Amino acid sequence: MNQGLVPAAQYLRMSTENQQYSLHNQADAIARYAAQRGFQIVRTYSDAARSGLRLKNRTGLKQLLKDVVGGQLEFRAVLVYDVSRWGRFQDTDEAAHYEYLCKSAGVPIHYCAEMFTNDNSMSDLIMKALKRTMAGEYSRELGVKVRRGLFNLASRGYRVGGPPGYGFRRQLIDICGNPKQLLRKGEHKSISTDRVILVPGTPKEVAVVRRIFRLFVEKRKNFLAIAETLNHDGIPFLNGKAWGENHVRRIIHNPQYYGTQVWGRTTGRLLAPVRVVGPEQWVTCPNAFEPIISKDLFDRAQGRIANFTCHLSNDQLIEKLEQVLKVHGKLNAEIIESSPLCPGAHTYYKRFGGLVHAYARMSIHRPELLASLVTRQRIRIVRKELFASFLREFPNDLQEVRPLTQRNYLVERQSGALISVRLAWSSQNEQEARYWLLDCHEDRYPERDRLTIVALLDQSAVIEQLRIFPRMNFPGKSIRLYE
Repeated sequence: MNQGLVPAAQYLRMSTENQQYSLHNQADAIARYAAQRGFQIVRTYSDAARSGLRLKNRTGLKQLLKDVVGGQLEFRAVLVYDVSRWGRFQDTDEAAHYEYLCKSAGVPIHYCAEMFTNDNSMSDLIMKALKRTMAGEYSRELGVKVRRGLFNLASRGYRVGGPPGYGFRRQLIDICGNPKQLLRKGEHKSISTDRVILVPGTPKEVAVVRRIFRLFVEKRKNFLAIAETLNHDGIPFLNGKAWGENHVRRIIHNPQYYGTQVWGRTTGRLLAPVRVVGPEQWVTCPNAFEPIISKDLFDRAQGRIANFTCHLSNDQLIEKLEQVLKVHGKLNAEIIESSPLCPGAHTYYKRFGGLVHAYARMSIHRPELLASLVTRQRIRIVRKELFASFLREFPNDLQEVRPLTQRNYLVERQSGALISVRLAWSSQNEQEARYWLLDCHEDRYPERDRLTIVALLDQSAVIEQLRIFPRMNFPGKSIRLYE
């Protein structure tokens, strides 16, 4: 090193905003400044294609500050092209803080392309503060211009960034809308007047997308079950990956599958944390590209998503329950479980502690609903206790089992024969004698050809008699048992 020259480090930074700030141009200007002012470049720190908004991703500047604070330096000054290359920090105090760390360690900063000399004079301090503010303001103004341009392109149906998603491809078109080529992953347009739109992908991927929506809407499978089905069938996701719950969720939620482009649902300007914005700020372009599914199928999928428990308050759950009541005229666990107008009965058990508490919160007052529900609960308790009494009386001969159906049976240990246990409720009117009505519908009670024990209950759900039938295969959907 020339003994008459001051050893200095140079810091270079280039973002993608302008070629005049290329690393090569900065290094040339700094070299001329060093030759004129008696510096010799002995160390280079650089951040290529790095935003100047914050320190986080700038490894070069972080290493420079670390070396300066650590001491034992081989240089006694830092040369930077201008204030904006040091950083476009949105808080001017942040830029001043990093410069102060260097100056307090005896390593002053020299801005080679600025009109001031950075010698702490009043005029230089004012000019530097102004330049820092202008550097930050430039990023803010540029962000507004870029977003306005993207807003305009998105509103016209053009793709403005991001991967196309499963089932779509990016199509490059010229200024007249004529297709040029499909863009592969990592490829971008090279002519500023060209545009990018989405087109359906391979017929196989299109069929998978349609299958996903049908499984969700018609088969009422959840996201995880659909992903497991696709993996079981050997259908790969993008890049050969396995399907996951989130992959299916993003497809079901995405309106581009029925041809509508929606852009701007989140914002994170100037590297701020990403936040979700309201629908009034979105850019929506209907019929932007060729749809894969129908609008009706997409709307039905969103209607089912709206019924997901995580999206509903307690009041909304009760409102949906009242809608089911208006349609069916009555309510029970079976109706609630099968209705597409509300979540399943398990949701109401989990949220309210049972259907009784859910019914009690309804604005439509139907005392018979509570009475009917209480009766069914009492019947379940009686049936459970009846099973327990049989097992206590015949511990070596009977045991309780639950085959493929939800109904419990007794099984005779030696023969393995299943024994059905049924309950019949007492009823009586003015014209007829007292009787017990027993439902024998084949679809609901497949045990018609099985040995059956029938417990006859009074109006208080107390067992009055037990009757045994070798089989219940009587004609009709119900039978009356008289005294």
